[in-house]
Amino acid sequence: MPTKASSKGASKPAKGKKSTGRKPTAGGTPPGEVVGSGGEVHQPVEDGQVLTSAQGIPLADDQNSLRAGERGPTLLEDFAMREKIFHFDHERIPERVVHARGYGAHGTFETTADLSAITRAAIFSKVGRKTEAFVRFSTVAGAKGSFDLARDVRGFAVKLYTTEGNWDIVGNNIPVFFIQDAIKFPDLVHAVKEEPDRAFPQAQSAHDNFWDFVSFTPEAIHMTLWQMSDRAIPRSFRFMEGFGVHTFRFVNAGGESTFVKFHWKPLQGMQSVVWNEAVKINGADPDFHRRDLWDAITTGDFPQWDLAVQVFDEEFAQEFDFDVLDATKLIPEELVPLQVVGRLTLDRVVDNDFAETEQVAFHTGNIPPGVDFSNDPLLHGRNFSYLDTQLSRLGTPNFTQLPINAPRCPVAHFQRDGQMQTAVPTGRVNYEPNGFGGSERGPRADTRAGFQSYAEPIEGLKARVRSETFADHYSQARQFFVSQTPVEQDHIVKAYTFELGKCESPQVRSRMLAHLMNVHDDLAVGVAEGLGMPLPEPATPARQPITDLPPSDALSILKNGPDTFAGRKLGVLVSDGTDAAVLESVRAAVAEVGAVLETVAPVVGGVTLSDGSVLAADQAVDGGPSVLYDAVLLLPGKQSVAALAARSTAKDFVSDAFAHHKFIGYTTASGPLLESAGVAELLDDGFVKVTRSSAAKFLRRCAALRYWDRDVQP
Repeated sequence: MPTKASSKGASKPAKGKKSTGRKPTAGGTPPGEVVGSGGEVHQPVEDGQVLTSAQGIPLADDQNSLRAGERGPTLLEDFAMREKIFHFDHERIPERVVHARGYGAHGTFETTADLSAITRAAIFSKVGRKTEAFVRFSTVAGAKGSFDLARDVRGFAVKLYTTEGNWDIVGNNIPVFFIQDAIKFPDLVHAVKEEPDRAFPQAQSAHDNFWDFVSFTPEAIHMTLWQMSDRAIPRSFRFMEGFGVHTFRFVNAGGESTFVKFHWKPLQGMQSVVWNEAVKINGADPDFHRRDLWDAITTGDFPQWDLAVQVFDEEFAQEFDFDVLDATKLIPEELVPLQVVGRLTLDRVVDNDFAETEQVAFHTGNIPPGVDFSNDPLLHGRNFSYLDTQLSRLGTPNFTQLPINAPRCPVAHFQRDGQMQTAVPTGRVNYEPNGFGGSERGPRADTRAGFQSYAEPIEGLKARVRSETFADHYSQARQFFVSQTPVEQDHIVKAYTFELGKCESPQVRSRMLAHLMNVHDDLAVGVAEGLGMPLPEPATPARQPITDLPPSDALSILKNGPDTFAGRKLGVLVSDGTDAAVLESVRAAVAEVGAVLETVAPVVGGVTLSDGSVLAADQAVDGGPSVLYDAVLLLPGKQSVAALAARSTAKDFVSDAFAHHKFIGYTTASGPLLESAGVAELLDDGFVKVTRSSAAKFLRRCAALRYWDRDVQP
């Protein structure tokens, strides 16, 4: 396995394990079933129900798209894949089929590294170059009206308006995906969406259809580890990473190619919530992520991400234990270190959500000269799907003329007319080549400045196949699990237990346990105990998993904590008689670290402080639960604390903060509140007594964000 970086972004790796060429076996599968080359399970046709196209053409393979060679590009002539995705793209009007619930903002990307040696893309030709950007964050499974804190993948799509046209890095907050081939995308989304006969559950994967699909699709196991981790319930859009998912190419002016993967690293650090907290946030504020991003930008706390790349050459790629064309795999940062090449700053909210966030059209195929595609079959299908689906959503091929989609560089072509045409071309010529001269001649292709695809040699049989190098479905899933802290591993176990516990079919649960046994014993045993089920025989893998891949600290959230309370929010519970001096010292300490303070009172009209001044509250306690805050401070008045402690919502404010492992500041007057919440005898190092002189100390403790040593379950 490679351990060093090569000369093209990484040094020559140590010799690693290569594909054995061994054919997957079907041993151990139920009678009559066959394990395909990708590990998928094929069942025999019964009762003459042969799968066909919409034209009635019988299909021999619905698992693999047609490509030139085992690892070659997907072919346009694959009518079955194109028809399947074409129909899927037009299933919903006008809402996006996936990523329907989204929120966007404008910003600027500044180049911080000159990459002209490996890419001719103008955006990377000069340090300090600034490029306009638009970013849309989203959930995947839910409808536009669903809630923000669903357990789900988050879309992280960036549109860069470069001088050479729009470049869309259409990624997620998770670096891998469920499937290896785009022909399976309609099946994946059908499975995870609400079940069609009952139209629920909404924005949830905790149901039979999804896990039934996964149980027959072992390539999805790695992604479900990420999905069941805290990565799927981020605290904020601002506190999550973004990934381009696929392997792309950089191509330099000499036509030389280097593989590249894209990463967005938040300068604010990563942070997630616990599941019980997510459920309560959805009840208290289903727009929590939207409001958080809006508030941060409008108050001048601009979110920022560094764009980092992993670059490596063909020879280096061949030494991996996995295939870089497989979107269900990642390249650990320890093998190919990240190189920061730019910084994205979101500094302006939209003027109109529909005109901008809803009408923005992303497309993986929008790339500038100097960037190119690899032969990733999932990427090739996306390159067809995104453009096709814009017609249903936006109703016209002229969607590129909408202000949010319009390039910021000159546009010249012979595309004409169509619905909602707003451009007014002049002259008689609307074709090329033509024999006219001067301005009537129109635009011409430029072999020097124009986009040129990398001249990659291709050979192989034209067939519906999946490369043997795609057959390992469990090794990286195991690596992800062992890379987590014990706290994060416990959350993964509980997430699987919750989701599979919602499945009505014991067979679905059992098949999933069989897969988890190939990932890690602790994971499988923990989930089985949580479900109260015996462990089945392990699923027969298409390729035996590697069990000694080293942990990667980059895969853990808690190992990469921000160690700062900047950008976070402190909720201060107040009542009549609250010590004004202590409140003022805390407010100053919060401002010093770049955080936000909100006061929560019995009524939103506010309270009278100890110095006689009246403080208008930011939230009433009935509508401002502690789940909305990253840490809390109990600062009641001595004379009014008993009445406050008698309120159930005030009790919940304290007990939820305790159960969610938050840091809790308190004063001498807080005793009745602590007692009513049942935590007075449970004070631990996550509690900090706050006085006028210790406010800064409390904020320093809050920088850890959570006190995970607290032995408590929500």
